Amino acid sequence: MIVVENLVKTFGGFHAVDGASLRIQEGTITGLIGPNGAGKTTLFNVIAGVLEPSAGRVTMLGKDITGLPPHELFHKGLLRTFQIAHECSTMTVRENLMMVPGAQSGETLWNTWFGRKRIANEERALLAKADEVLEFLTIDHLKDEKAGNLSGGQKKLLELGRTMMVDAKIVFLDEVGAGVNRTLLNTIGDAIIRLNKERGYTFVVIEHDMDFIGRLCDPVICMAEGKVLAEGTLAEIKANEQVIEAYLGTGLKNKDKLAKA
Repeated sequence: MIVVENLVKTFGGFHAVDGASLRIQEGTITGLIGPNGAGKTTLFNVIAGVLEPSAGRVTMLGKDITGLPPHELFHKGLLRTFQIAHECSTMTVRENLMMVPGAQSGETLWNTWFGRKRIANEERALLAKADEVLEFLTIDHLKDEKAGNLSGGQKKLLELGRTMMVDAKIVFLDEVGAGVNRTLLNTIGDAIIRLNKERGYTFVVIEHDMDFIGRLCDPVICMAEGKVLAEGTLAEIKANEQVIEAYLGTGLKNKDKLAKA
C-alpha cells in the first residue's frame, strides 16, 4: 500500500531521516520501533504530509503522494494520530466525531439558507455513524462528555474513532500507548485488531511497549539514526545484533534488556 524510497528529511545539517526505504503491505498492522531520536515520528510526518521531504519518494497504491498536504491525503484515506491527542476540548465526544467528514453541506452559507433539509439529513446520518463508532470502541457512555474531560487513554480511543468516521484506508498511530493505563491500552489494541480484521484497515504503529507491539504487529520495522535497520517478526528483531547495538550499544550479552524495553 505504501512504498517509501530513499526518504530524506534534514533540519539544517541534521538528517532526521536519512535514506529510509520501506514497504507497508495492505491489510497488515506494521510496527515501527527504534530508540529515541531514530527518526520514527519524522518519518510519519513526512509520509503524512506534515513535513515536506528533502529527498526521496512516497507512493500509495502505486500513485505518487510525495509532499502532498495532509488534507489531500485525508481524502485519499491516509490519516495519522499524534503522541498527544488533538481533541476539540470544549465539544462533546460525539461532536468531535461528527465534525470529521469533509465537504458537509452545512459548511456553506448558501446551504444554511436553502439547503436545510439536506443539512438535517446529513446530521442524522453523522449522528448515527458517530454513535456506531462510539459503541464499537466501547465508549458510548461518554458520548455527551466534553472531550477535554477524558483521560489520556480515552482521548486516544477518540482519535481512533475519528479515523472510523471517514473509513480510512491506512492509519499511522504515533505512540498510541503513551500515558495510557494497561486496561485502556488493551481496549485500544482490541479495537485496532478488529478494525484490521473486520474492516480491512491497514495500520502502522510507533510504540515503545514491546508487549503491545508483539500482540498486534507483524511485521516489525526497526529504525536507528534515520535509517531502516531491520525488518521481520518481533522475535527476529529482538535477536538481531544490529538492533541490540542500536538500543543498547553493548551487543548480544544484553539482549534480555531489549526484551523488557
